[in-house]
Order: sequence, then structure tokens, then C-alpha cells
Amino acid sequence: MDEHDLVRRAVEAREKAYCPYSGFPVGAALLSSGGEVYTGSNVENASLGLTVCAERAALFGAVSAGERDFRALAVACGQGACTPCGACRQVLLEFAPELWVIMADARGNVHLQATLSELVPHPFGPGRRREQPPEQNRPQ
Repeated sequence: MDEHDLVRRAVEAREKAYCPYSGFPVGAALLSSGGEVYTGSNVENASLGLTVCAERAALFGAVSAGERDFRALAVACGQGACTPCGACRQVLLEFAPELWVIMADARGNVHLQATLSELVPHPFGPGRRREQPPEQNRPQ
């Protein structure tokens, strides 16, 4: 599957979003290393903390199907690119620190691309220890 197809799948998933509170539909398409694509859309809830983002919906579906290795993620939202939120970044890091993330708008125009490790430069997760901040950033 190429990048354009993955973005198209994210745009299609966006159309299924349930977002009556924010009015901000997001779709995601996650490509496994085996070539399967898992999609998700954001699902909001009146109790905001119970809302699930599109990226996590796609990942949880993939993991529930037995996938554990991922190559790329496309995210589609409104007028410009939106990056995965901090919670989604942390959950994705559990499985794919070098995941290629493609951020597109609702029409499928790609605005930004980066690895997950570029989006989370000092990760905390399996096999990693929390790094100390550089000397110049430490409080005096």
C-alpha cells in the first residue's frame, strides 16, 4: 500500500467520526508490517475523558486482531494537518517508536510527515529510561 492509499483510508475513516461536542472529525489508518490496514475515527462522549482518538481506535483494533508491528500511520483532519495528541503518541510508542506518521487534511493533502520518534524526542516506554534534561535546561 502506498502513502496516497493510506491517506485515502484515513480520509474515509474521518467520515465515520462521532464528534457532536467538538465538531472536529479525525480519521486514522494504521499500516501493519504485514500489509494490513486498520482504520479508526474519533468517538466522543459527554464525559470528555471517555473520548477515544482516531489513532488509538485504529491501534486498539489492530492489537485486538493480533498485530504488534506497524510501519505507517496516516491521520486526516480539518483544514490543515493535525498531529497525534500526546496520549496517542505515548500509546503508539509502545509498539512502534519509528512509525512513519503522515498528517493530512480532510481532502487528503499531506502537510507534514515525521517519524514518531521525531514527534516524541525524549520518549518514555518499554526498554527506555526517562532521560535527564540537557544541562542547559536544568533548573538552577
